[in-house]
Amino acid sequence: MSYIMDLRKYVGHNPILICACGCLIFNDKGQVLLQRRSDDELWGNPGGSMELGETIYDTVKREIKEEVGIDLENDNLDIFNIYSGEGQHHIYPNNDEAYFVNIIFKTNSYTGIIKNDNESLELKFFDIDKLPTNITRPFENVKKDLEKQYKK
Repeated sequence: MSYIMDLRKYVGHNPILICACGCLIFNDKGQVLLQRRSDDELWGNPGGSMELGETIYDTVKREIKEEVGIDLENDNLDIFNIYSGEGQHHIYPNNDEAYFVNIIFKTNSYTGIIKNDNESLELKFFDIDKLPTNITRPFENVKKDLEKQYKK
């Protein structure tokens, strides 16, 4: 059982603080990989919540392996930005509420084959200037920073 699921037994749907890690994965064309989630059908970067005892690197590597099927190496991971505050408030379709401290990495190096899991409806590479508009709230500031940093 995961830490968050165990915690939810005690707090129900009330807001909780979650440390999350995600990754902006770039291909050789400079496009970024996004995930359309199965729970709300919105786009965002792949990632997820930290488990007890994990480092941020452990978390991002595990979550990307689970959700995308590829392996990341610490040597090729750079921190893109860290997000927190109201912009990281999220209410899940089941009414669970969370505020994320969201550590977003970036990389253009990975091994394996990209494939969907049960949390993803779709995984797709996008040009930075053609990112989808139907995105999760926690991805909004990431998207703004991506567009600002990678303008052509």
